[in-house]
Amino acid sequence: MSRFSQPDPELSHRLSRRGMLGVAAGATAAALLGAAAPATAAPAAATTGTAAAGKGRGRPVLPPGRLGIQLYSLRDKVSTLGFGPVFAELERYGYDEVEFAGYTQGSAGPITLAQLKRLARSHGLNPIGSHVGYYSDDPNAYTFAQNLTKVLDDAQALGLKHVGTASGPFRYGSTVDAWKRAAEDFNTYGAAAKARGMKFYQHNHSEEFSFATDNPKVRLYDILLKETDPDLVYLEMDIYWAYVGQFRFSKRPDGTAAPFEPLDYVLRQPDRYPLFHVKDGESVPSDPYGYRMTDVGDGDIDYQRFISAVTRLRGHRLAHHWQAEHDNPAESFTFARRSSAHLHSLREKC
Repeated sequence: MSRFSQPDPELSHRLSRRGMLGVAAGATAAALLGAAAPATAAPAAATTGTAAAGKGRGRPVLPPGRLGIQLYSLRDKVSTLGFGPVFAELERYGYDEVEFAGYTQGSAGPITLAQLKRLARSHGLNPIGSHVGYYSDDPNAYTFAQNLTKVLDDAQALGLKHVGTASGPFRYGSTVDAWKRAAEDFNTYGAAAKARGMKFYQHNHSEEFSFATDNPKVRLYDILLKETDPDLVYLEMDIYWAYVGQFRFSKRPDGTAAPFEPLDYVLRQPDRYPLFHVKDGESVPSDPYGYRMTDVGDGDIDYQRFISAVTRLRGHRLAHHWQAEHDNPAESFTFARRSSAHLHSLREKC
């Protein structure tokens, strides 16, 4: 079901992801779920028209070894089949990396974090990052605010280079000072992650590009960039949600123009964006969000342009990680396969 059939799709997404992350709260490594079910036959490979259209003689747009997938997109398969069969499919589809969204996603059997790490790597998949909640009213919640040490312990056990949150910095509200306080929290988590050799990151939705309620001339995302230490806090741009933000917040509340280009944020500070979510959408101007989510390659976001612009920067071809995602794919293995095929088909223009 499309998330845009919900009354508030962005809120529904946050709540569903929070619920998924919540199953990790208080869990020990021995309680984590993994691969116990036998693998099923993989869907037959198929080249879509969009993928074929991107083929050419130029250099591949996608850098080698940098295609990942956010496992939230495959939560239905992990919960029924276990991690092992899912990792086997991702290996077949040409993925290099995985990003976690909780480590207890189903009921296929227990697995330790060390086993989960080995299982991923046995399928040629590098665990690159993880989404964890920012804060909770529950003092025992598995979040950065409530259990920072445990969160970092688990990330370190998995060998992650990045650990972050998909929660927006709205903990204290939507004023300028509220976001400054949230930035202080993020700096704290970033310093703790850096001490362990990891990078802390925040993943955006569209609301981050809205305006401060007490100063509508100020975009909230700009506060986050300004008030967080670039050596401690990094960003994972969800490209789809950034373009939804562009559609929704190209004007201030008083109606004055406030255009922005998501790619420009990256080109101005490319070192702050080690990770990206590659998520596609069909442009629907009549929709309040401006887009409807699709499999990568079926929408209107120009990934040939976006990825090329970033990877052509001097020293940045291999500096970023591109994670395919769809919040509610019609069939998750099909989404994963088709998205990989499309991205691998893209070629730089000669």
